[in-house]
Amino acid sequence: MVELQAVTVGYRGAAGSATAVNTPVLDGISWQVPQGALAVLLGPSGCGKSSLLNVIAGFVTPSGGRVSVSGRPITGPGADRGVVFQDDALLPWLDVLDNVALPLRLRGGSRAAREDRARKLLALVGLEGVGSRPVWELSGGMRQRVGIARALAADPEVLLMDEPFGALDALTRERMQELLLKVWQATGKTIVLVTHGVEEAVFLATDLVVLSRRPARIVEHRALDFGRRHAQGEAARAIKSLPAFVAVREQVLGAVFAQDEAVH
Repeated sequence: MVELQAVTVGYRGAAGSATAVNTPVLDGISWQVPQGALAVLLGPSGCGKSSLLNVIAGFVTPSGGRVSVSGRPITGPGADRGVVFQDDALLPWLDVLDNVALPLRLRGGSRAAREDRARKLLALVGLEGVGSRPVWELSGGMRQRVGIARALAADPEVLLMDEPFGALDALTRERMQELLLKVWQATGKTIVLVTHGVEEAVFLATDLVVLSRRPARIVEHRALDFGRRHAQGEAARAIKSLPAFVAVREQVLGAVFAQDEAVH
C-alpha cells in the first residue's frame, strides 16, 4: 500500500531571483492507494500531478507530511518502485533486450538469468522476438512497451507511470491502455498513473483521484471497475459505450473543468 499523509510540496526559486519565495504545489494531500490498485491521478495541466508522482518515486522530498510504501517511509528512489516516463528514456546504444535487463545488470547476477527475465517481460508486453533490435528502430508504442518491461525487471512493488501514453496516436494509445490492464492483471502490481485523458482515467482506474489547481488538493475520489471488467474479458469499446461509463466520464470531466473555471 502507498500512503500519503498531509503531504505538502513547495518549490523554491534561485536565491536573489523574483521567485526566491516558496511556490506551493501540493497542499496537504492525504491518500491511501490499496495494494494491487490501478490508481490514476487526473487534474488540470500544471496542477501538480507529476510532482505528487515524483514524491512517491522519491525524486522530490516533501516540504511537510509523510509518504510510505508498505509502511516504509520513502526517503529517496528505491527498487521497490519502478518508473515509466512520458519520454521512454531508453538507452540508444543498447539493444531492446539489454535495455530491459539494465536494472538487473545493476543489481548483479548472471547474464543468462538477466536475459531470461528480460525475454519473459518482453513476451508479457507483446514484443517477443525483438530483443536484438536497436531501440531507435521501434515505433513510439513499442518503445513504451520496452519502458514498461524495463520498469518491471527488478520486480518492484509499485509501478509509477507519468503520462506514458501522452505522445502516442489515438489508436496506439487505446491499445496501450488495454496492454496496461493485461500487465496489471498478470503481475498484480500496484500501479499509480498520471494522465491528462479523462476517458483514459475512467477506463483504467480502480482508484481515481482528481486534483484541484495549485496548490493541489484532492477534490474528487472515486472507486471504479471499468478497467477490471476489461481485464476480466469485456471488450474495451463495449465498455466505453456503456451509459454508465459515459455518465461517469462526463461527471469527472465536469470536475476537471470546474478547476479551470475557478481561476477565470
